[in-house]
Amino acid sequence: MSLHGRRVVITGAGRGLGEAMAHAIAAGGGHVVVAEIRSERADRVVDEIHAAGGSAESHTVDVGDQASVAELAAFLDGSGPIWGLVNNAALADAVGGKTFWEITPDEWDRIQQTNARGPWLVSRALAPQMLATGEGRIVNIASDAALYGSPRLAHYIASKGALIALTRAMARELGDHGITVNAVAPGLTEGPSAEQIPSERHELYAANRAISRPQQPADITGAVTFLLSDEAGYITGQTIVVDGGFVMP
Repeated sequence: MSLHGRRVVITGAGRGLGEAMAHAIAAGGGHVVVAEIRSERADRVVDEIHAAGGSAESHTVDVGDQASVAELAAFLDGSGPIWGLVNNAALADAVGGKTFWEITPDEWDRIQQTNARGPWLVSRALAPQMLATGEGRIVNIASDAALYGSPRLAHYIASKGALIALTRAMARELGDHGITVNAVAPGLTEGPSAEQIPSERHELYAANRAISRPQQPADITGAVTFLLSDEAGYITGQTIVVDGGFVMP
C-alpha cells in the first residue's frame, strides 16, 4: 500500500490521531501536508517526520473559516498534484456532559462549524485540484458515537453523523472522476482529546468492546492508509468502523 511520492493533506494533524496518521503516511512514502490550526504543533510534527527520513510540510488553517481554507488551497495550488485529503480536524475535547436540551445554540454552532462545515469547506476548496488530475482519495474521520448514539453528546454526534452523510453524497458526485470518498469511524481513542472524557464512558467502552484493551491511534492508521492506497480504488461511500467491536453495524 505504498503512497510513494503522493501528496496527502491531513487537517488537524498536530496531535493525537492526526499526528499518528501523518507519521504513518510519511512512513509509507507519502508527502504529508500537516494542515493545523496551531502552527507550533504542525512544525513539531513536520520536524519529527523529517528526522525519521520522511517528507512533510505544514500550513496553518482554521477549517471552519472559509478565508483560511481558501488560503490553504492557494498554498497547495501549483506545487504538485494532491492525491489524498484526510478530513481529521474536529472539536472533541470536553464537548460532552449536557443533554440535548441543555446545549446552547452557540455550543451547537461551534461544533458544527468545525466538525461538519469544516470538512465540506476543505473538500470543496481542494476538489478542483483533484478533479484536474482525475484521481484522488478523500477520507473523512467520523466517530462510532454517531452510530451508537452516546448520551450527553448530541451536538458532536450530529456533526459526525452529518459527516457520514456528506461522505456518501461526495462519493456519488466524485466516483466517475476517479476520486473515492470514504469515512473511518474510530471509537474512544487514547490521546489528548480522551483525557477529559468522563470515566464512565471509558468504562462503557472497556466493558463492551469485543477487543477490550484501550484503543490507540495506531489502531486506526492502517484503515486510513489502506483507503488512501491504489488497492482501495473500488471502495467508495463507505464508513469503516474501527473501534475494537464496540459498535457492530
